[in-house]
Amino acid sequence: MKPQIVKLGVATATVILLAVPGWTADATKGTKLSSSDASFVKEAAQGGMTEVQLGKLAQTKGSDEAVKDFGKKMEQDHSKANEELKKIASDKGLQLTSELDKKHQSKIDKLEKLSGAKFDKDFMAAMVSDHKDTIKKFESTSEKAKDAELKKFASQTLPTLKSHLQLAESVNTKVKSAK
Repeated sequence: MKPQIVKLGVATATVILLAVPGWTADATKGTKLSSSDASFVKEAAQGGMTEVQLGKLAQTKGSDEAVKDFGKKMEQDHSKANEELKKIASDKGLQLTSELDKKHQSKIDKLEKLSGAKFDKDFMAAMVSDHKDTIKKFESTSEKAKDAELKKFASQTLPTLKSHLQLAESVNTKVKSAK
């Protein structure tokens, strides 16, 4: 009778461990991100969501077709990258918010108040600045991230970000010279 009780106890403990998220060996094995990797994921997610929102804004508020086209590209490309990043975060047990923080929301709020050529100029200047900063962060993560999947994501995203910067600089030059 004692072996059955022991087997029952082990079986019950196994069921409890499997039912509680994060208690199984598989759920914690290799799924935690270092604090620097987690910080990058959170910041990249905020930046990506901001780019999507700003891209949508450019499509409605932009007066120059190049600005509107750039906005559409931002919405499409950053939506795709955001989905990839969300999957990595989820796989690593990191919960991301769908809300923008105050820093990122204020960029949107500022540009929402503008229109016409002023919107185009400020939006494109922000895109150049944002992409320069983002590229630095992605380059650092592609070299220094502790998580291999995150390192790969950063490396694979860099060419798109660099092409965004080139395009942003080109459109920025165009709208700055417009009267």
